[in-house]
Parts: sequence; C-alpha cells; structure tokens
Amino acid sequence: MKGVVGINRLQMTDERILAFIQRNFRCRFLDIIMPIISAMGNVGGVWLATGIAFCISKTYRYYGFILVGTLLLCGLVGNLSLKPLVARARPCHRYPDYPLLITRPKDYSFPSCHTLASFASMMVIWAANPIFGVFALFMAILIAFSRMYLFVHYPSDILAAMVMGVLMPWSFLLILARLYPFFKRLSRQ
Repeated sequence: MKGVVGINRLQMTDERILAFIQRNFRCRFLDIIMPIISAMGNVGGVWLATGIAFCISKTYRYYGFILVGTLLLCGLVGNLSLKPLVARARPCHRYPDYPLLITRPKDYSFPSCHTLASFASMMVIWAANPIFGVFALFMAILIAFSRMYLFVHYPSDILAAMVMGVLMPWSFLLILARLYPFFKRLSRQ
C-alpha cells in the first residue's frame, strides 16, 4: 500500500510542477523556440552530429567513439528497455485535450530519452573539453526543460534521465572493459 501512496504522491507532484510551468512560462516566444530546442534532441541528433565530428577530429577521436557508443547504449536502455518496461503514460496522453506545440509522441514517458542522451553526451563532451562541456550542459538543460514545457514529459522522467545520463558514459566504458578481453581473444583465432 505504501508503494501506491508514494506513486500517487509522485504523480501529484509531477502534475503540480507541470501546471506551474504551463501557467508561468508559456509565452509566444517560447512557443516558437521550445519545439526547435526539443527537435535538436530528436534521435540524439545534435549529440550524434557532435560525436561524428569528434570521431573525425584527431584531438577528440577517442571521445567521439565514446560519445557515439554511449548514445547507442542510451537508446538501448531508454527506448528499448525502460520505456516499455515502466510503460508510464505521457502527460499529453493523460490529458489528450491539452493543445500541443509538437506532434503527439506515441511511445511512453519514462525516462525522457531526449534528456538521457543530452546529459550522457554532456558528460563525454565535458571530459573532452570543459569549455565545450559548459555549452553542452546549457543545451542539455534547455532540451530537458523543453520536454516539460511541451507537455510530453513529467519532471520525474526528466530527473531520472539526468541521473542515468550522468552515469551512462561510465556504464559504456565498463561494458567495453568487460568485452575487450573477449574481442582480443577472437582476433587471435
């Protein structure tokens, strides 16, 4: 019973925060800007482009491969595993009459994969170059906020994705460290 009460409390808190954002931040300027910012995170687009650019660069090649691999892991964990497992309805699905500024997403809400990919990418970019990392952090925060502004994610979806995103590059490196001996043996055969 305590679990149900906790979930209900979380849902109520999420809805209050979303209502606050909708009441206090909605304006014509942000109605134009937020869909654009959110679109930068579609399929990890801006981050994947950064990873590819890093892969081409001699200076940042190592980080480029980590970034691209981390994004693949984010997709596997977020979109293919957690979303169907948790199966949390999006705010725009719970309130279908609410007018949206973007096309209504068809998948589940938890976690926000835009935010997951953004914070994971920010960590890799920060490790590569802290100056680029500051810009990446700013972009990651904007993308995360845009998902709540656009009424497609709850704050807890965003917060959980931020935490997972910060941990994802290390997870990717740990997986690589485990797989390295296996691939090394295969190359000798």
